[in-house]
Amino acid sequence: MLYYFFTWLQEQYNFPGAGLFQYLTFRIAMAILLSLIIATVYGKRIILFLRRKQIGESVRDLGLEGQLQKKGTPTMGGIIILLSILIPTLLFANLHKVYIRLMILCTVWLGIIGFLDDYFKIKARKAAQQKGEAYKKKDSDGLAGISKIIGQIGLGLIIGITLYFSDAVTVEREIITNEVKYSLHAGERIVKNENVTTRNVDGAEKKFVKVKTPITTIPFVKNHEFNYSKLISWIGTGADKYTWLIYIVIVTLIITAVSNGANLTDGLDGLAAGVSAIIGGGLGIFVYVSGNYKFAEYLNIMYIPNLGELSIFVGAFVGACIGFLWYNAFPAQVFMGDTGSLALGGIIASLAIIVRKEWLIPIFCGVFLVENLSVIIQVSYFKYTKKKFGEGRRVFLMSPLHHHYQKKGFHENKIVLRFWVITLLLMIASIMTLKIR
Repeated sequence: MLYYFFTWLQEQYNFPGAGLFQYLTFRIAMAILLSLIIATVYGKRIILFLRRKQIGESVRDLGLEGQLQKKGTPTMGGIIILLSILIPTLLFANLHKVYIRLMILCTVWLGIIGFLDDYFKIKARKAAQQKGEAYKKKDSDGLAGISKIIGQIGLGLIIGITLYFSDAVTVEREIITNEVKYSLHAGERIVKNENVTTRNVDGAEKKFVKVKTPITTIPFVKNHEFNYSKLISWIGTGADKYTWLIYIVIVTLIITAVSNGANLTDGLDGLAAGVSAIIGGGLGIFVYVSGNYKFAEYLNIMYIPNLGELSIFVGAFVGACIGFLWYNAFPAQVFMGDTGSLALGGIIASLAIIVRKEWLIPIFCGVFLVENLSVIIQVSYFKYTKKKFGEGRRVFLMSPLHHHYQKKGFHENKIVLRFWVITLLLMIASIMTLKIR
């Protein structure tokens, strides 16, 4: 909103200083700064409000060190993160850009799902207290698991359909002698009503055209582009017409998996917020270089028009996570709850898909991945051994994985810091794929 206001001031009155809002880097810096201020200054007021309303965390005794001290700590602090992301984005970003709209939708959509889950859990606890009963936290108290999955699938469908069919979602191809430099592959087409762009590259004028294509990036491969049409090319001629089906399914699976991975990771003070901040910073680099044709040309990566504006959202996202750590770091004064964790995972997945780096998710989201796998392995092995031997056995002392290390005697803070370091290393490795092929 401020972006439009100062743009109007600049155009109509040449107002001193208004031109700053035309610079992307300035608006990114402002988004980061404002998100930090909202999370740290106004976050405290939200925490006090949650405490007054007795919106505290209920804790099951799982025999973990320091666990019972967390009882009563305000939850639903994800509201702080959501506000710290949305307000700077609405103020400083160009809201006409399709990527900005998608990320706002993603944040609000998953935020509402997580909020409802937390709300129903708190409602069940208060109902038990009113009856004078000891509250025993049950998985069924929150939003039904199938309802959360349906919500995540719904978001995946919207994002997948928009990215595949919208003419505002394109990449740029170079034209040589009136032909596209790279021959159009299955499922690709030149977007109609788009003018040819002419730019000076290395002292020579080159022409570019926007192309609608279902391609993504493969890490560590010289020819680093992959067309999703290849996944169904075995069907025969004309199969590329159905590429949208496989693309939307993949997008939906990624959003659901990463969102649940972030949710499982949110089990120790500062763990999910810190890991998300590091991943967000790395994705911000991908967004900025892929949305800037000079960097894209230098790095020989695909240039994605209109993507640069998304850097403002990513800046607000990183600032919100870091600001939230002010109160969520050990010992936590507030927990994000599903309100925050589901949104964080969904945002990370959506950003990776938009910047066409979804095949890097197993690397930079390595912590989310192993947390997910630890639960799957633990539950599957327990059921298998119970059926075969009559008694369930475990691979880990406890799942998700961070609780396994707690059971082994590691202090909570040490586990969190080491998971942060691992995520940082994985993110650096992911960024290196820009040049290592």
